[in-house]
Amino acid sequence: MTPKEMALCAAKALDEKKGKEISAIEITDLTALADYFVFCTGSSNTQINALCGAVEKNLEEEGGVKVLRREGYRDGTWVLLDYGDIVVHVFSPEAREFYSLERLWKDGKPLDLSSVLTRD
Repeated sequence: MTPKEMALCAAKALDEKKGKEISAIEITDLTALADYFVFCTGSSNTQINALCGAVEKNLEEEGGVKVLRREGYRDGTWVLLDYGDIVVHVFSPEAREFYSLERLWKDGKPLDLSSVLTRD
């Protein structure tokens, strides 16, 4: 599974669990941290954990990819799933606004998610 396919698979899993404001950016040319960042907002700690569980399940089932590191599960306002090639960020609305990672990485190239996201 390519990094782009991983990012699309993660976005699809987030969408299926009703994640909000799902976006992804390619950062390959900007940093060695990862190739893609995927962002999502969850409405509660419970939903944030469910969203992360869905990403982990989809990536493992569809691509045989396991998460390398999880951060933030206890706090539940910002959970980070590190897959090496992609990093998934799931935020509470307040944390997403406060950290504003999309603004920090605005030089990244937006990934078109229209093929995997459903319209509300």
